[in-house]
Amino acid sequence: MAAQTTEKLDHLDLNVQAAPTADQVPAEAEEDSDDAQDGEGAAETGAAGADKKKKKKKKPKRKPKKKGGAKGQSEPPRVPVSNLFPNGQYPEGEIVEYLNDNAYRTTNEEKRYLDRMNNDFLQEYRQGAEVHRQVRQYAQKNIKPGQTLTEIAEGIEDSVRALTGHPGLEEGDNTKGGMGFPCGLSINHCAAHYTPNAGNKMVLNQGDVMKVDFGAHLNGRIVDSAFTMTFDPVYDPLLAAVKDATNTGIREAGIDVRMSDIGAAIQEAMESYEVELNGTMHPVKCIRNLNGHNIDQHVIHGGKSVPIVKSTDQTKMEEGEVFAIETFGSTGKGYVREEMETSHYALASDAPNVPLRLTSAKNLLNLINKNFGTLPFCRRYIDRLGQDKYLLGLNNLVSSGIVQDYPPLCDIKGSYTAQYEHTIVLRPNVKEVISRGDDY
Repeated sequence: MAAQTTEKLDHLDLNVQAAPTADQVPAEAEEDSDDAQDGEGAAETGAAGADKKKKKKKKPKRKPKKKGGAKGQSEPPRVPVSNLFPNGQYPEGEIVEYLNDNAYRTTNEEKRYLDRMNNDFLQEYRQGAEVHRQVRQYAQKNIKPGQTLTEIAEGIEDSVRALTGHPGLEEGDNTKGGMGFPCGLSINHCAAHYTPNAGNKMVLNQGDVMKVDFGAHLNGRIVDSAFTMTFDPVYDPLLAAVKDATNTGIREAGIDVRMSDIGAAIQEAMESYEVELNGTMHPVKCIRNLNGHNIDQHVIHGGKSVPIVKSTDQTKMEEGEVFAIETFGSTGKGYVREEMETSHYALASDAPNVPLRLTSAKNLLNLINKNFGTLPFCRRYIDRLGQDKYLLGLNNLVSSGIVQDYPPLCDIKGSYTAQYEHTIVLRPNVKEVISRGDDY
């Protein structure tokens, strides 16, 4: 979920390993019994009948049904990953050794001991990462032009909820696990923070560039990862630029590394690319007012931003922190503004204690606190809880500064934007790219 460097940005930002087989479909039982005969055979008696039984061929055993995606997972994904990993040990992400001044950490006994002592929370992150991988890989195979954005978003969100084991319909369930924030489906010049509201009829088209940005969480450990989908190879250089930039940011990130150095490396990688569209060459530009960010428990943006362009930010990354390294490339101006209808919201971290006159606002605030807490939500999530006629109350919470709204962020019309993102953990002795998969 993207972080913006304008006034609102301080509040919120917005190898796949095969899972063990949960169960195998048993081979079909033998259908032939000693007394099973056809009508003619039933009339035969004695040795002739016995001889016929001997010659009758047995039917071959049926092979176990193959299930798509990870072993034991259904299509669409509905099997909780906890069922696929009954020992509670989930696959590690990509392990990257620290470089330069931090190289000693890999073999340092004190750092390795510290890593072992603080390992419990990693299983929650790894569980969320496995959920993310299985859901997104199914989505990548099955999202096609002609589908509505609502169909796509709800398909991803229902899968995440199922795989985390938290449907989110009981009070407080979503704060235990499920969606870390709404599934973003931002099209073409829109770079971030777009998800369909109720009644949205927008359809994915063959020539679209769609950013798919969603988070899965267990106990507030949010795995934030995003990718871009296209159906025309003309956009491949744009996607390659952004993927390279994100991987560059991941490579440069580390304990005591300055944000300015990471941003400069990302910009250099991104802006070495160009893409030809309709006979015109377009340089790929970093969207300079969108950033990566750190992640705290139950808080998608913990207060630190990771720029994707050169800056003077001397803030350093620290041991034990979790970061979403995300980059955005554009064929437009490389600068986004708020446009279109708002769908994303979250409780403001510095919400004032003000009296609310509207009963609808009071009731909605109570529902938000109990069901989302500090996690971002969208209107569809409120609809899903059976609420209606809440928009007046929601707008009142926004105008009172209690809830922050996050409108879609867009470059100029006619431009195309792309995004890639991974969540990394700066462990004491190694850097772990929690959300890495075979896909990106």
